[in-house]
Amino acid sequence: MDEAMYYSISGRENGIRVESRILEERIQEAVSQGRRYLQIEAYGQHGIGGRLWRTGGEKVHLRISGPVGQRLGSMGSEHTLIEVLGPVSDDVGWLNAGATIVVHGNAGNGAGNAMAQGKIYIGGNIGARGMTMTKHNPRFDPPELWVLGSVGDYFGEFMAGGLAVICGHEAQNPKNVLGYRPLVGMVGGKVFFRGPHEGYSASDAKAVPISDADWQWLSENLRIFLQHLGKVELLYPVLSKREEWQCLAARSPQERLTRPRRGMKAFRIEVWEKTLGQGGLVGDLIRVDREPLPLITRGEWRRFVPVWENGRHLAPCQGACPTGIPVQERWRLVREGRTDEAVDLALAYTPFPATVCGYLCPHLCMQNCTRQSAFMTPVDIGRLGRASLEARLPELPPLSGKRIAVIGAGPAGLSVAWQLRLQGHEAVVYDTAEKAGGKIEAVIPGHRLPEEVFKEERQRIREVIPHIHLRQRLGKEEFERLLADFDFLVVAVGAQRPRVLKIPGGERLIPALDFLARTKKGKVQVGRKVVIIGAGNVGCDVAVEAARMGAEDILLLDVQQPASFGKERQEAERVGARFRWPVQVREVTEQGVILEGGELLPADTVFVAVGDVPETGFLPDDIALENGFIRVDEYYRTSNPQVFAVGDVVKPGLITDAIGAGRKAAQAISDLLAGRKPATDPRRMIPKERIRLEYYDPRIVHYEDLDQCGAQCASCGQCRDCGICAALCPEAAISKVEKDNGGYEYVVDGERCIGCGFCAGACPCGIWTMVENPPPEV
Repeated sequence: MDEAMYYSISGRENGIRVESRILEERIQEAVSQGRRYLQIEAYGQHGIGGRLWRTGGEKVHLRISGPVGQRLGSMGSEHTLIEVLGPVSDDVGWLNAGATIVVHGNAGNGAGNAMAQGKIYIGGNIGARGMTMTKHNPRFDPPELWVLGSVGDYFGEFMAGGLAVICGHEAQNPKNVLGYRPLVGMVGGKVFFRGPHEGYSASDAKAVPISDADWQWLSENLRIFLQHLGKVELLYPVLSKREEWQCLAARSPQERLTRPRRGMKAFRIEVWEKTLGQGGLVGDLIRVDREPLPLITRGEWRRFVPVWENGRHLAPCQGACPTGIPVQERWRLVREGRTDEAVDLALAYTPFPATVCGYLCPHLCMQNCTRQSAFMTPVDIGRLGRASLEARLPELPPLSGKRIAVIGAGPAGLSVAWQLRLQGHEAVVYDTAEKAGGKIEAVIPGHRLPEEVFKEERQRIREVIPHIHLRQRLGKEEFERLLADFDFLVVAVGAQRPRVLKIPGGERLIPALDFLARTKKGKVQVGRKVVIIGAGNVGCDVAVEAARMGAEDILLLDVQQPASFGKERQEAERVGARFRWPVQVREVTEQGVILEGGELLPADTVFVAVGDVPETGFLPDDIALENGFIRVDEYYRTSNPQVFAVGDVVKPGLITDAIGAGRKAAQAISDLLAGRKPATDPRRMIPKERIRLEYYDPRIVHYEDLDQCGAQCASCGQCRDCGICAALCPEAAISKVEKDNGGYEYVVDGERCIGCGFCAGACPCGIWTMVENPPPEV
């Protein structure tokens, strides 16, 4: 490194030592000014190099000479590299949160005390109580302490996570590189060491073989450690002999319980009374029964019992998805390395996984992601949606002989036909349009959906539903004929007729869907000033297309706060569209739009986007309507039990609403054909407060790939098989049981369980819940 790059800060001024606080402020100020290479001349100041958080993620390198005080690099952040050109005092890396600390010499007591992240490299020996009370958050890499020499007494006391490497080179105590009473209270982590020792707390730690993976990690990181110290020559042959290395790891709670322990009675007799006489200090004054009282209840006497509720609740993402796609299940498959299956799974729920999930959907699943409750970025389902263009068709079952007619080849109609064929029934689709796809084909702007994506998915639909008859205009007679020829009939004609504003000049209004349909076929002329009555998502699409056609001043009006949201609203704002509400339009003139108060809004072109209603003239009289839409029950069955209706012909909504309605209607029809009563999913959404987001990384803003998405999914209501419940149970009452079908479940031994609730409190996915235990009859 060029010395000129270093900015020097001295810990002495006018021959007088600067206070630790002042030196820290000067370091912080230099970093805030953009200094990234600092040369610090220390004079015993404490806490040097800690808390350098405001760097925008840029790395900061501190090189320190002179005597260093306590707590070097305390609360250090991940982008900080601290290098000390000599020894350091006590508590180096105290509460380290990610800094890399290199010490070219010995370290005092408490090295790495309570550190949670980062690395500490010591080029000599360390004092007592190093690596004590460390912790490891699974969201991040474990903390690491590397010592070239040996460690002092009480090393690893109450160590709860992390990795320690003790090389034993030129050890301070060559006969005992681990010091006196190491690893007392250890509950997590590993210690790799080289050299002799005089024992460790066998009730808390155990010797384990060094696996090939461990040795590979150790070999690779030994080189990095020695490079930082400038002593790579020690790797071969001094530190590279695998047979000289040993490993200690924390015992699991189950192992602790199975180890024989001296009970209170045995301790009293064998130790207490043996030393002090029968009865102890007051044995000559009083005789009492000192048998332990059973204050901790088990079995039927527990007040609360844990219940494993895997899959009994809907994840918030799945519950919010109108199509009902089990998003968390798809991310589970990604975590297991079965990404192809995760992609294919979407076809069981929608014929448009790439078109809709990848591009058009506002992603209600992401808006309801549990991560949002902790202000964390939701997992990006759009990535998986776009990948679904490569989804493989499922194997279709043989036809049952049952036939269902579907009127309408839009998202709702194709969805119901798709689902019926997946369940073994033949669906025949009729539509008046020249191409299948409904509004996706006719009016969705090209900037929202690449043409080749929908074209490819439509071809896949044709392979599953070969009988799609286009340019078919049906009247009441044709409807009655279809009723006679098919087992069931589904109406999915959408809503194509624009609502009419009964105001003077209403004939000047251009319907939104007409305009969007024409823009897909070619350039449409619009004026420089455009007013759009109706500021929903369709109105936003009109705004974007109008801007593309040359409009410069675009204003959207609404009688209430606009219902637009998501990508459509963002795109409209991006092209400069303005929103105004609440306003009431009184008249449309050649000059523009006149509001109720008389204000004139100049406009060359005025669009109306206040919704559409279906064409229902072809329906027989026994199909009941309500406000111009078909009335249906919870299974989308109309007043005629042979006729179902789905999509915008029932109620205006999102494309996903139409697809979801098609799936539910198809299931109801399939149930009826099988002689079953239709049923809905009885599961409720899992309460978000049951999910533990502490296990996941809150710093992620953009996801790099599908694997990262899968890892960050909280898997709400669905077990991740992490084993945390079994590991934490203080009574070893929880165990995993493999099932014959390849599945598993975690079961509770009621004779061991004390109802403490540790399992429910620690479960990342909210699977465990505590329920009140009815008191036993006595």
